Amino acid sequence: MSIPEQHLFILAEQAISGVFEQVGQSERDGWERPIAAEGAMSGGTARDVVTAHARDNQWVGHTLAGGTIEDGKPLFPEQPLADLEPAKLLAGWREISERARVAALALDDPDRPVHLSFGAHGDFSARDYLQQIITYRALQAWDLAGALDLADPLSDELVTGLAEMLAPVAEQWRTWGVFGPAVETPTDATPRQRLLALTGRRP
Repeated sequence: MSIPEQHLFILAEQAISGVFEQVGQSERDGWERPIAAEGAMSGGTARDVVTAHARDNQWVGHTLAGGTIEDGKPLFPEQPLADLEPAKLLAGWREISERARVAALALDDPDRPVHLSFGAHGDFSARDYLQQIITYRALQAWDLAGALDLADPLSDELVTGLAEMLAPVAEQWRTWGVFGPAVETPTDATPRQRLLALTGRRP
């Protein structure tokens, strides 16, 4: 990988955070805007999306350190931002996001084994885990921005790194249901269009 997974995680976290910042700073309460269940989105509201990402982020340091699911359950609330009023949601998100970024940058052995909730698929390394949560954040940033008519949140560097990272694993992940069928692209498609098509999205 020309861009280390730790750095790619930071870029993906910046992408989803940028979308949340726009939602939280909108003139009306954008957190309650309905989100259709499509792409990487499971439906609900923008508040549901930020709460789900906060829940995921609070596990990053624990998981990268080799912690187990059972050990972590007593430590982390299921809905870490659910009860916060709109004005405090962004502050809560930023705090949890920053802890996840620090943990990712502190990782000194990307090949160490980690314990994931879907261990039935086999053993995973910290690198595998980072690749999965990078993809989750980047694609939800794209999907949420599209659903709310916001600007494209994916930087060129993130697009380049994602394309390189996903090329060897996309078909395997497709069999797991992570991506829909690949979409054909014209020969003059941009790297961004090719990346989105690889993940089953129509650019």
